[in-house]
Amino acid sequence: MNQPVRTSGTAITSLVLGIICWVGLPFIGALIAVICGHIARGEIRRAPAGSVEGDGLAIAGLILGYLQLGMFLIGILIFVGILMLGLGVSGWH
Repeated sequence: MNQPVRTSGTAITSLVLGIICWVGLPFIGALIAVICGHIARGEIRRAPAGSVEGDGLAIAGLILGYLQLGMFLIGILIFVGILMLGLGVSGWH
């Protein structure tokens, strides 16, 4: 008898938070999307073949989360760079 196929809840969570992190929860949403995406992919790999779906959802959540984390890091680096440039130009050491 075939087992029913189900979609991983953590994969769905990863995708939803991956989308939300671009709209309202930039850092926290991205971090949770990445964590849930990795958990979901592990769950899908460990499940019997074909019994759990959602690898594409998990990958999409991972991509969106990692892109947001990268943008956040670039933003912080630019902010620190501008801050350091401003302090250097003003003569404050």
